[in-house]
Amino acid sequence: MVNRVVIAAPGSGHGKTTIAAGLMAALRARGLKVSGHKVGPDFIDPSYHSLATGRPPRNLDPFLQGEDRLIPLLRHGSAGADIAVIEGVMGLFDGALGTEGYASTAHVARLLDAPVVLVVDASAASRSVAATVLGFAQYDTRVRLAGVILNKLGSQRHADEIVTALEATGVPLLGTLYRNEEIHAPSRHLGLVPAAERASESARLLPELAAWISEGVDLGAIVQVARSASRLSGEAWRPPFSYDGRRTVVAAAAGPAFTFRYTEAVELLAAAGVDVVDVDPLQDKELPESCAGLYFGGGFPEVHAEELSANVPLRTAVARAVGDGMPVVAECAGLLYLCQDIDGTPMTGVLDASATMTKRGKLGYRKAFAPADSVLAVAGQRVTGHEFHRTIIEPGSGATPAWGWDRTPDGFASASLHASYLHVHWAGYPELAERFAAAVRAHG
Repeated sequence: MVNRVVIAAPGSGHGKTTIAAGLMAALRARGLKVSGHKVGPDFIDPSYHSLATGRPPRNLDPFLQGEDRLIPLLRHGSAGADIAVIEGVMGLFDGALGTEGYASTAHVARLLDAPVVLVVDASAASRSVAATVLGFAQYDTRVRLAGVILNKLGSQRHADEIVTALEATGVPLLGTLYRNEEIHAPSRHLGLVPAAERASESARLLPELAAWISEGVDLGAIVQVARSASRLSGEAWRPPFSYDGRRTVVAAAAGPAFTFRYTEAVELLAAAGVDVVDVDPLQDKELPESCAGLYFGGGFPEVHAEELSANVPLRTAVARAVGDGMPVVAECAGLLYLCQDIDGTPMTGVLDASATMTKRGKLGYRKAFAPADSVLAVAGQRVTGHEFHRTIIEPGSGATPAWGWDRTPDGFASASLHASYLHVHWAGYPELAERFAAAVRAHG
């Protein structure tokens, strides 16, 4: 049995990340084992979930993983937990454009048969909040709205007015939270700042956040809502392969500049005989001993460009390793790190390309294909992925792209390299991890 609850909102900015992470921390403080999950391809919100739960971050996304994998992935990610708290994305019914809500929070809640608690920012309304809640309760009755948490209340009188109006909706009130300017996560051009970039501050705020939630939210009622979810059938997800031979090592970029990585990617590599060892390109001067491959995920290298550039020993080691044919997979931030420079600040110089920050970002789901064989994919491989950046790459001539979509080439590919903007969730395409791992083992 997976006790589970989805924390959703009418839209972005209502405080669902703060409240979801706070609920995780508060429930954990009460002695419950909590697993945190995020609807969608987000890497940043799950970093706060991981801090609150003490467990690896998890994502649930039907576009990236396939509808049939959501329950297995939930069962896998929540193994050993008493309750799974699932944070939604954007507004409850907001999904991929032009798809009538595909991959929305509501879509995921339906697939998981999970009850939903709606977080509503009440700072600019009173009785109208009840109309909002009623609309969400009735818009799609396949989604069970099990309760509401009012956020950013201004006073007791303000709260009383809304509470009275809510009675007519029949939707239970599970929490009233007043404005608290001391508890928030700072934002950046692509969302919140990852927890790893403000680790000490985040760790300090967690007890305060848990106390704030405990004071304003009926935690017992939240647990009861989660326990009301139906029993799920099917097995937990696990890597569809195993390797019992000699193990090899992949160095994975980590630290404040490289915070984006799907947990299942590491688990898939481990099953394929590859141990992932974290390397912080801001501080570490050399690659790990016996390193046979490189995995550079996403993050914000542009924020730390000067520090990354200053670490000449590691930049040199990476360039030498890739030049010697060491297999490397790089996603978004990793792609930038392999470039000649970011806005003129030198990087590793592996790729004949420069990266430039722009004023507008590229964000969205993509259906992509591999134009040619690479260390990660075979020609013709089709995947779904997600693009999330504010840089452009100016490649040199003759580059073989890693992926293509809508007649747009993305990244660079070769027999030993795959570097692109696209984030692909390998749980949906385990053959990618197996192919990369085989190249790493061969190199090692």
